[in-house]
Amino acid sequence: SQNRHFRLPKTQLSTRPSMTTLDIENDTLQIADVMCTDTTLAVSLCDGREIRVPLSWSSRLLTATPAERENWRILPFGDGIHWPDIDEDISVAHLLRGH
Repeated sequence: SQNRHFRLPKTQLSTRPSMTTLDIENDTLQIADVMCTDTTLAVSLCDGREIRVPLSWSSRLLTATPAERENWRILPFGDGIHWPDIDEDISVAHLLRGH
């Protein structure tokens, strides 16, 4: 069998005219809340979307203590997170791209 990959034009990915499901424009990436468990990083966006990724995507977060993971700040533009105790920064766009 052949592998076939199809790409839809951006306007066909969602019925919402102002945003697609894959929209990663900075004005739609405002962080509302952040939660870390022992295995998952969950980021809630102001528009209601939630992104969950394995904590293993960040070796610093994975090896951090629960207290270090809980000490986070939203970056000035609202689209990234900084953990000062472990010197880690992660942007929402980075998470959406799967890195």
